[in-house]
Amino acid sequence: MKIKVNEERCKSCGLCVAFCPKQVLAISDKRNLHGYKVVYFKHPEKCNLCGVCYLMCPDVVFERVGDDE
Repeated sequence: MKIKVNEERCKSCGLCVAFCPKQVLAISDKRNLHGYKVVYFKHPEKCNLCGVCYLMCPDVVFERVGDDE
């Protein structure tokens, strides 16, 4: 399993970044079609799939996917 980011839904609120216990996430300089800077996995190797990011995200940016996707 891994977590996928739907960049077009991200509004750069930063809640996922602030609440990630492993400090995995950061806001990038890349912008989506709406002009918001998007979240990305700065340290993906630290992610333990705890799910705090998708629990905190008001815009349902995060999704658990299988390794084959």
